[in-house]
Amino acid sequence: MPLSAQHPASGESFVLSASLDNARHLSSLLRAVHFQDHATCFATTNGLRVTVEAAKCVQANAFIQAEIFQEFAVQEESVTFRINLSVLLDCLTIFGSSSLPGTSTALRMCYRGYGYPLMLFLEEGGVVTVCKINTQEPEELLDFDFCSTKVVNKIILQSEGLREAFAELDMTSEVLQITMSPDKPYFRLSTFGNAGSAHVDYPKDSDLVEAFYCNQTQTNRYKISLLKPSTKALVLSCKVSIRTDAQGFLSLQYMIRNEDGQVCFVEYYCCPNEDAAEAEL
Repeated sequence: MPLSAQHPASGESFVLSASLDNARHLSSLLRAVHFQDHATCFATTNGLRVTVEAAKCVQANAFIQAEIFQEFAVQEESVTFRINLSVLLDCLTIFGSSSLPGTSTALRMCYRGYGYPLMLFLEEGGVVTVCKINTQEPEELLDFDFCSTKVVNKIILQSEGLREAFAELDMTSEVLQITMSPDKPYFRLSTFGNAGSAHVDYPKDSDLVEAFYCNQTQTNRYKISLLKPSTKALVLSCKVSIRTDAQGFLSLQYMIRNEDGQVCFVEYYCCPNEDAAEAEL
């Protein structure tokens, strides 16, 4: 009997139930936002959103659409709970993070509602493991209010371009300066580290630039310590959308394609550095 067809106990009702043939599709996305121990999970009929925050100035969201799952059922308008993300990842990879070729870990996930644990049923090679993870009261999260109408500049870049830039820049710098402009240098990344200033420029007609929508020149600085967690998502992604609003808030939206060709998104929001108005180093 396939795991997806099994029910933990007859008569039990769940506000959230989902199944996946390959738990690695979920665990890889969750690792991309795993820079704090705890996360807040939101489930609607559209899918699952997992949010992680740090220092009230950076937020990461992993979006797993309902279509990714073989089964995804939500019995309420929305289901919200807080969970220890480190424990959840340990459970999802209980059979190991890399399965043998041709094998995968099947997952069934169930949640009865407020105050109940999240239940995971994992099966690989005929062996079933049951995990119960305590859930917590969700905390109020930051609202970056990053709607499309407030976006001033937007660039869509092939991820390999950003990976190469991060490899060339001096990460001993405390800040990453991002310049986006309708005129030259168009898109520039700058650091100011121990070895001096370093810049990487992308002309708007670069082969790596898929879309270029810049309405005004903006130069903002962001603490590299806040941006570093997003490199986990960058490694997995094929494209990245870089957006800023009038206040200089930054959105990095990574498009990630799993091994089955399905597309998911991980988005990072970051506040500009408070010292951004200082003279250039």
